[in-house]
Amino acid sequence: MKAMILAAGRGERMRPLTDTCPKPLLKVRGRPLIVWQILSLVRAGITEIVINHAHLGQMIEDTLGNGAQFGAQIRYSAEGTALETAGGIAKALPLLGDAPFVTVSGDIFCPHFDYEQVRDVLVEADHRGTPYAPHERDIAWLYLVPNPEHHLQGDFALKSFTIANEASVGSPLHTFGNIGVYRPEMFAGIEPGSRAKLAPILREHAAAGRIGGEIYEGMWVNVGTVAQLDALNAPLHSARKNATP
Repeated sequence: MKAMILAAGRGERMRPLTDTCPKPLLKVRGRPLIVWQILSLVRAGITEIVINHAHLGQMIEDTLGNGAQFGAQIRYSAEGTALETAGGIAKALPLLGDAPFVTVSGDIFCPHFDYEQVRDVLVEADHRGTPYAPHERDIAWLYLVPNPEHHLQGDFALKSFTIANEASVGSPLHTFGNIGVYRPEMFAGIEPGSRAKLAPILREHAAAGRIGGEIYEGMWVNVGTVAQLDALNAPLHSARKNATP
């Protein structure tokens, strides 16, 4: 399985830090956010990684290189102008191949997420071993998280491991954790190089009952503000302050 890390965002709310540093390279506890994700993927044996970039993208390539320092093989999809999430994935499809792949945002902090679990979530056959027809298979699998304070309204409901758009299925709405496993055909209708958002595509397939999912309740932070970054680094700063000279 291959992975894609999304790293093309401008990070407007993180300015002025992101005026001179791409958001995924901002450090949490001494390590760039994107490196936390790379190491977690490699730990699970997922070593072929594609990273898209736009704003200050060359800094990302200069910092991470070909991935050898992490035990990974990194390839880059340069966008110039950010293409939004689905547009960025569509442009990178030639690097991702024909099999399902896992995608994660480069600016979330979830150091304990185990990527080993993503390998077999998109099954090809039922419990009797009968292959599903292409239109019957789940086209994606999403990891939802408890709603953070900045997004209390949530995004999707979950019933029997199936994603739904509304809470009317008897489950409350949870927030999409920006970690998903996708089949390449989900993005086949997007012209490479064009801008396209992911949310409308997810909602279309969720309405058709073709997206599975589960809830991840481990540590997860969408690092969107300087205050959030400072809070994550507070234990490190405290340790340094209290260190004996």
